[in-house]
Amino acid sequence: MRGPHNIWRLIRTGATFERTGAMALALEAMEVPPRLRFAARLLGWPFKWLGLRGDPALPPVTRALTALGPAYIKFGQVLSTRPDIVGAELAQQLKYLQDQLPPFSTAVAKAMVAEELRLPVDEAFSSFSEPVAAASIAQVHRATLAENGRDVAVKVLRPGIERAFRKDVDAFYFAARAIEFLSPASRRLRPMDVITHFDGVVKGELDLRLESSAASEFADNTKSDVGFQVPRVIWQLSGRSVMTLDWAEGINLADNAALDAAGLDRQALAARVLQLFLSHALRDGFFHGDMHQGNLKVAANGDLIAYDFGIMGRIDEYTRRVYAEILMGFIGKDYRRVAEVHFEAGYVPPDRDIDEFARALRAVGEPIFGLDATQVSMARLLSYLFEVTERFGMETRTELILLQRTMVVVEGVARGLDPHINIWQVAKPVVESYVSRNVGPLALIRDLAQTARVLGRFGPRLPRMMESLLIAQAAPPVAVDTQPRLFGTRGVAAVALVFALGLWLGKFL
Repeated sequence: MRGPHNIWRLIRTGATFERTGAMALALEAMEVPPRLRFAARLLGWPFKWLGLRGDPALPPVTRALTALGPAYIKFGQVLSTRPDIVGAELAQQLKYLQDQLPPFSTAVAKAMVAEELRLPVDEAFSSFSEPVAAASIAQVHRATLAENGRDVAVKVLRPGIERAFRKDVDAFYFAARAIEFLSPASRRLRPMDVITHFDGVVKGELDLRLESSAASEFADNTKSDVGFQVPRVIWQLSGRSVMTLDWAEGINLADNAALDAAGLDRQALAARVLQLFLSHALRDGFFHGDMHQGNLKVAANGDLIAYDFGIMGRIDEYTRRVYAEILMGFIGKDYRRVAEVHFEAGYVPPDRDIDEFARALRAVGEPIFGLDATQVSMARLLSYLFEVTERFGMETRTELILLQRTMVVVEGVARGLDPHINIWQVAKPVVESYVSRNVGPLALIRDLAQTARVLGRFGPRLPRMMESLLIAQAAPPVAVDTQPRLFGTRGVAAVALVFALGLWLGKFL
């Protein structure tokens, strides 16, 4: 599936952007350098006639992304939260991709529900509405439980969505492999690993049983968070392609006019969105990985309600501490400590100069520290950050991809609510609280206690393990047969391994 035939898919992508008029607009909005802009137009323009038409009623970029399919729509959803990168007008147009895509028929949805649950829809639900929201992966219907009259939301996967995503992701794999081949310098960014990570995330999102599990765990972790709600999953009416959970009514977080009319404090909401995300990532190591406006609403009592748990992130305790120390260093303007953390964690090769790296980080932090969001150009900042990573040989950390991407999205959501928000000031209390509990003497004592518990569990086996190790060290060395042989046991195994590897690689060439 990942062979050269995917060239056609990539050509059609460029052609579709040209045919819909999206190419020039997207390149201009994202301030793409002139050389890359010329190359993109040169590659796309000759094939313009091969591009998909899309829906002429939609703006050009939205029209192109919806025509190209679900993976491209996901990318557009991320950009919809970043008016500082793509401009306010384009960001507003892309919000259409969050939950307003064309739905599939209710009859098809009911048939899928009945097949998944092995139960007639009328027996499970006394009412089942037309779609109330439709996104790239699934659509949602409002229903009423037949047994108790409780209102619920029924999420149903789009028919054929797995095959559609597979085609897009295969093309992305091909593009990543081509980039690594044509530009060896790009390998430090690990494009193949990035796409592999994306592939794994998508596969998880296409199985609603996993989403139900994630929603349940997220609800348990956040049940004590003031001003935050997670709808409860109804397990007996959920499966691989259907998910049922409590109905939660609220105002869409993208509708500033409605929020103002309801008398809600948008500045407080912006701060809460950012602080809740940081709290979930640092405190729990388990966070919502798709926190755009379409997945967040505000209840009548002012609580934030989270939806759509198909993309969730998880980071280990060590990575959380590294992430917190980096944030704390930036907040405290301790760029030397930020640099040290990068070296200690292996994010920067050890042969680079730590003082030079600290100076580069100061050039990142100082121009934006203390400024509100309207005074910071994220497009220019990201451009400079890319230069820094290239200069110091930093590789992409695949375990941090989703965390970094979600941080960008959450910041964009907060900016949409409060254009003057000071990200550092809002983040400071959450990060300080985490650092005070998890970095320092108390954390060391807790780590030692946990190590002791682990050793205690393996205690009965430790003497035997040590004895085996000592016996192995004391045993005389095994004589090595130095006579040349065409094949032996090892030779046959090696040939078999090479042959198997060749067959495996053949699938991808």
